[in-house]
Amino acid sequence: MSVNLRAIIFDFNGVIIDDEPLHLELFRRVLTEEGLTLSDAEYHAKYLGCDDRGCFTLALRDAGRINHAADTRFIKDLVARKADYYQESIRDGFELIPGAVDLIRRSAGSHPLALVSGALRNEIEVVLGRGGIREFFEVVVASEDVDACKPDPEGYLRALLELNRSGQFDSSLKAIECLVIEDSVAGVEAAKRAGMLCLALTGSYRADELDQADWVVSSLIGLDPMSLRAPLEYP
Repeated sequence: MSVNLRAIIFDFNGVIIDDEPLHLELFRRVLTEEGLTLSDAEYHAKYLGCDDRGCFTLALRDAGRINHAADTRFIKDLVARKADYYQESIRDGFELIPGAVDLIRRSAGSHPLALVSGALRNEIEVVLGRGGIREFFEVVVASEDVDACKPDPEGYLRALLELNRSGQFDSSLKAIECLVIEDSVAGVEAAKRAGMLCLALTGSYRADELDQADWVVSSLIGLDPMSLRAPLEYP
């Protein structure tokens, strides 16, 4: 059975830019400034895949700081502080996921592309611009564009709506005709809840943790989405 792919939607952190360890470091740095601690295991189990707003809200709630977690201005301050640290950290350079740029360039020749991420828009735009790949994305859905972070499907459904508004399709694009490329458990769940096909890249999580995805790969190098057939039949 062949898969009718008409659009490809990329996650950002861990799929395009190799910065998941940096996000953990900066998330921990801001929480430490607030007198809170965070282990690698806690981050992996609870927060990886969430946007900054969701991460800080959950962390403060878990720490019993419920009044602060309900304070929108306080959360915004934490997010802004981490965003400043992030821009400082990538000022002198950053690493892209091996194979990502080549995959984006090749895929854009045959499919409209979108990006859905819990990252802030200015973080996304800086990386895409400096990486020379901004022009390939018809749609970018950032943290500021949605009310709920992954695993909620809002971001992917928003991308579907915007792709249909882009005028790239002769007939309406359906969710099942979209391939999402993700690296987190929360992201895979969001894609599947949106009704989309999902290919998961290991790195942030092991293959067995990503078993909700239709395909799991260990690298994007040489990946050809057009060779995908029935789920779980990727060579």
